[in-house]
Amino acid sequence: MDTKVYWRRLFKRWMVGVLLGVAVAFVVVKMWNNRIIEPDKDTKIVVDPSKVQGRGPDKAGYRSKYERLQKITSTTAARTPLQDLYGTITPSDLHFERHHAGIPEIDPEKHELLIHGLVEQPLVLKLKDLKRYPSVTRICFIECSGNFRYGKREMTPQEVCGLTSQSEWTGVLLSTILEEAGIKPQAEWFLAEGADGALMARSVPLKEALAEAMIAYAQNGEPIRPQQGYPMRLVIPGFEGNTQIKWLRRIELSEKPFMTREETSKYTEKIAKGKIRMFSLVMDARSIITYPAYPKKIEKGWHEIRGIAWSGRGKIKKVFISTDNGRKWNEAHLQGPVLEKAHTAFRYMWNWDGKPTRILSKAIDETGYIQPTYSQLVKARDSKGGYHFNPIVGWDIEKSGEVFLADVKDIK
Repeated sequence: MDTKVYWRRLFKRWMVGVLLGVAVAFVVVKMWNNRIIEPDKDTKIVVDPSKVQGRGPDKAGYRSKYERLQKITSTTAARTPLQDLYGTITPSDLHFERHHAGIPEIDPEKHELLIHGLVEQPLVLKLKDLKRYPSVTRICFIECSGNFRYGKREMTPQEVCGLTSQSEWTGVLLSTILEEAGIKPQAEWFLAEGADGALMARSVPLKEALAEAMIAYAQNGEPIRPQQGYPMRLVIPGFEGNTQIKWLRRIELSEKPFMTREETSKYTEKIAKGKIRMFSLVMDARSIITYPAYPKKIEKGWHEIRGIAWSGRGKIKKVFISTDNGRKWNEAHLQGPVLEKAHTAFRYMWNWDGKPTRILSKAIDETGYIQPTYSQLVKARDSKGGYHFNPIVGWDIEKSGEVFLADVKDIK
């Protein structure tokens, strides 16, 4: 081979090698400059997400792995993480749960709803039949009447009263169905029964239910989830959750209540002079501050106190905030639109001076009902807790900025 040709080829190979080396070095330097070093001894290098191809679309959405919204679960219930939510609509998968025999798996093609008793013409409806009627949609909350816990300082809003959630429900008015069946004059009550293992059943006054009750088959724009009564459930805005039967399979009209277990030995409450109150179906006005709340830690300066208020009797009219343990009350801003029998978000700007204090919220609904203190409830009920307990709840702000649940017995 000619010497000149040999050296020319060798030079070209050398230049190619140099250029490849420069390119590799450039890429390495670029990645190094864009690295993100995770804390806590994790030295994993993460490429700038704007420099790589992202994940493609899925058949169903998902939350960011950095957001860990979860319900607190027990054998028979699951509580909504109120402190982690924004606005007033509860994501369907975070709606609270209350079961008496677990969650049944129901085939909508086989499920039937029987309407009978004091009606002119009994009806048997499948889901497809129900969807042929004129539909209605409304936003309202559902709350378990046993939705109050206390006893220690380290409790979140979720633990205190996480058995309340709000959804947009779609279905058919009960009055529409019963109009076709024909209500006999003597009918004043109806029994709603579920298809779960407990055959959960409650008596409901017919007159009150006819105004707003609906048989719902959709929640927040999708079919009701199994935990919430798929394929159909009863929704009665403002009534205690126990009456709003899930997995609805039977409605029987009658002259009198049926006196089921859930309205005699359960879901009744003591009142003064040894009496028992039954069929206290409507949920009273209530509120809770969801920020700042345990386990948050705040700093001196401005903070937006946030929370929700609701009433089964109608609209929330006002919410008052105290930042000095009830000595002075200031009106909070209500987020519109303020809907009837619905969670209403409230806000109040507060400049914390760094001194220990207690913050409280108090709701007033359009009937003039004022949310009571725990002491007032105990005096009226001759009971220290149970069903329909809706006391004013507060949070103690320590000098360190740590936030703890206030002792409800100490709120005046």
